Amino acid sequence: MDVEEGRVVKGIKFNKIKKVGSPVEYARYYNEQEADELVFLDIGASYKSKEIMIEVVREVSREVFIPLTVGGGIRNIDDMRGVLLAGADKVAVCTAALKEPLILSDGARIFGSQCIVLSIDAKKENGSWVAYTHGGRYNSGVDAIEWAKQGQALGAGEILLNSIDADGTKKGYDIELTRRVSEAVSIPVIASGGAGTLKHLLDVIHEGKADAAKRSARVGGTESGIRTDRGGPQVQEPSRLMGHYRRSERPY
Repeated sequence: MDVEEGRVVKGIKFNKIKKVGSPVEYARYYNEQEADELVFLDIGASYKSKEIMIEVVREVSREVFIPLTVGGGIRNIDDMRGVLLAGADKVAVCTAALKEPLILSDGARIFGSQCIVLSIDAKKENGSWVAYTHGGRYNSGVDAIEWAKQGQALGAGEILLNSIDADGTKKGYDIELTRRVSEAVSIPVIASGGAGTLKHLLDVIHEGKADAAKRSARVGGTESGIRTDRGGPQVQEPSRLMGHYRRSERPY
């Protein structure tokens, strides 16, 4: 879920942003639906220099007991530690990693690679995909696929692949982009942007070779989701996502 100023928001291609509800209420709902994992991305933090939504993370982590990934405005190790101590299980880094790639290595060394998610906001430019920064506002000039490979080498344990072109369109994921990144790395790739039907989720798993598919709204009128290992996809019935676990205390 994208969050701005403490509210869940939705948009199209990272624009036309509108507020739709409380992140805590959404978290409760998805928890009741047995969602596999929650992702909160504070889309305002990286380009408006706002403080990370620590209080939201704390409240959500008290309400739900499934893995929680938090990103947006993560600038350094202290920011990582802050969201992890607040209750997040993983930290997603986008802009800061492009500015200072060693933040991935440092985070993996201190907290473990399983906690470090490289978030890539990718947009197609002249036949290839480029990584964008600051909530999709600035072209970094870095090839998104090569950046995914570098991110893995630096210690990221997972890739959150956000297609700017497909975001909010409900016309399906960017299959080609997802497949290219999935084939380039061995760590899990979570596809994001474009879900409109259950078939879109299936397509990005089967054709795009994603390990998981993220969506921020109801798909096809019901809650749907897919999670997979590289050995082959596993699909739950539409009302459920795959298993979840309770958090344990962390020594950060």
